[in-house]
Amino acid sequence: MSTDFPAPRAATPHCVAFAASTLLLACAPAHASDPQTTPEQLDAVTVLGTRPIRTVDDLSNARRKANERTGATAVVDGESYRDRRAGTLVDALGFAPGVFVQPRFGADEARISIRGSGLQRTFHGRGLVVLQDGTPINLADGAFDMQAIEPLAARYITVYRGANALEYGAATLGGAIDFVSPTGYDAPSFTGRAEAGAFDFRRAQIAVADAGGRGDGYATVTGTSQDGYRDHAVQETYRFFGNAGFRFDEALDGRVYFTKVDTRSQLPGNLTFAEYERDPTLAAPGNVTGDQRRDFVLERLAGRLAWAPNANDQVALSLSVADKRLHHPIFQVLEQASRDVGVDLRWRHASEWNGHAATLIAGLRTTNGSIDDDRFVNVGGESGAPTNAFDQHARDSVAYVEQQLALDARWTLAVGAQGLHAVRRSADRLVTGGRDESFEKTYSGISPKLGVRVAVGEGAQVFANVSRSLEPPTFGELTGGPGVTQVDMQEGTTLEIGTRVQRADGWIDAAFYHARIDGELLALNDADGNPLGTTNADRTVHQGVELGASRDWSPRWRTSLQYLFNDFRFDGDAVFGDNDLAGVPRQQVRAELRWSPVARLHVVPGVEWNDKTWIDHANTLRARGATVWNLRVGGEVGARWTWFADLRNVFDKHWIASTNVVANAGGVDGRHLMPGDGRGVYAGFELRL
Repeated sequence: MSTDFPAPRAATPHCVAFAASTLLLACAPAHASDPQTTPEQLDAVTVLGTRPIRTVDDLSNARRKANERTGATAVVDGESYRDRRAGTLVDALGFAPGVFVQPRFGADEARISIRGSGLQRTFHGRGLVVLQDGTPINLADGAFDMQAIEPLAARYITVYRGANALEYGAATLGGAIDFVSPTGYDAPSFTGRAEAGAFDFRRAQIAVADAGGRGDGYATVTGTSQDGYRDHAVQETYRFFGNAGFRFDEALDGRVYFTKVDTRSQLPGNLTFAEYERDPTLAAPGNVTGDQRRDFVLERLAGRLAWAPNANDQVALSLSVADKRLHHPIFQVLEQASRDVGVDLRWRHASEWNGHAATLIAGLRTTNGSIDDDRFVNVGGESGAPTNAFDQHARDSVAYVEQQLALDARWTLAVGAQGLHAVRRSADRLVTGGRDESFEKTYSGISPKLGVRVAVGEGAQVFANVSRSLEPPTFGELTGGPGVTQVDMQEGTTLEIGTRVQRADGWIDAAFYHARIDGELLALNDADGNPLGTTNADRTVHQGVELGASRDWSPRWRTSLQYLFNDFRFDGDAVFGDNDLAGVPRQQVRAELRWSPVARLHVVPGVEWNDKTWIDHANTLRARGATVWNLRVGGEVGARWTWFADLRNVFDKHWIASTNVVANAGGVDGRHLMPGDGRGVYAGFELRL
């Protein structure tokens, strides 16, 4: 029986009965022949145990695997952010070491980056592999939408930064983030949750779970709506996530997943400095007249078979099919229908080499996708005359392998590599002006990795690694502007050193990284925030410090901290010299102090501080930093009810959550700023049965 895995509430047990005679042999005294000491005849004893779920790791196993990596990782318990408003990814990932995340308009659509990945993408992200239950939700071209994720539907979230995500077949600069769903074994039978607050914010969740015999199931529905802090910022999103598992026999498990997301979001756009100072709740005039918005419906079906023929091997086969329909009026109207099919085969093998423990991870993954991309003149948010039409096809295929070897009780060596082959093909179905914008591009390469990890004390490790990263462009880079952009693949070499300490009363996770990048993909915008296309920089450097920590000073007091130092710059560029790259603050701090005198009450003051942010690569225009204070209270009512009240931006600070990115603003005011939310009070409760 493995204590690392959850025991089902009503699963069929595997029983072992011990005969009374066996117990007598174990328990009888030396002189059993003495009539005074003859043992009594006892009833048989039955020991109940349950083998682990093979299709998904429980939280303890996920943490163990993350700690075995020779580099920076993090595991976020899904329970850790249920005591607050859970309206954006900042609420879920704000304290994950190394993750820079900010909502664009106080919305689900978050700007997310690790180590400067997709730095200039303020929407429709790239540079990360985002997974749901171990299967990528990225489109075949590598792009992703964070609105497809529901933090309340995650049992835990794993963050594997940089090349440490090789286990997921990822070799991007940023790495991988996996949102792992609850199952019928580890979720309450019923969960009901409601939240409400400022700017007409409403959010609710209903979830059910059950396990019995060989099967289990989990399903959740969430609904969110808000008018938003700014004008023209109404949002409404509904999400369904469900999974069902079955144990075919002692070695084989299966699980199927179904997702449906229906999201509608008005886009308030960027403000000028003058508009921001006058009234940060304004919307950009062009966004209102063009009724700019981002609406899509996503349906996704995935399945996994996990086979463990013995104690040392596990093979997992995953299949996924996704269909997305996008309606996106911006400076033009985009009508897109995408279909993606993915297959992933992964093998994990534990062995010994001359008495030294070893773990081999190997896999193959391929994703094929097609997009019908139709573009029209924006007439008040409706489609006017057609401007472009493309049939787009993408394929990403990767093969990966990593061997970890324990050199002794303290030292572990890891050697691995990923091979990549990617295809981007676009057929122009509406040739205008005699200009055919069809193209086909192929990208391929190998990303090796070498890492080492050493145990330096109880619960303490030091690690170091060096790796290559390869990132082919998405269609957002190739066709994300007025015309087709011919850009090359982004390549980089990253050196990382760090440490993690995990004790009963807290943890520390710290890493320093230095990445030298050739051909960094820089997505630029005009002064109104409209995309101009993408270019390859010559050479850039990304380096910084990632720090996360939490400490329980006593049963009543806890502190939590996340700190990022971002030093991203050009390296001898012909135009920008050694200027800083625009789009991210140089430093960011999030901190909380939690006081919980009794289970019925906790009080948590918190602060977020963002440094100044360059808006243009020429470093002529910069958004000021800000300090935002928050306060929440909450607690338990009996064994089943919890409640919270959450005051955001206590002092109603005007602050800039994110900015546009341009090449050279010339120091002139433009439409570059995305204000953060003003003061707002939110409250909620949760019932579990």
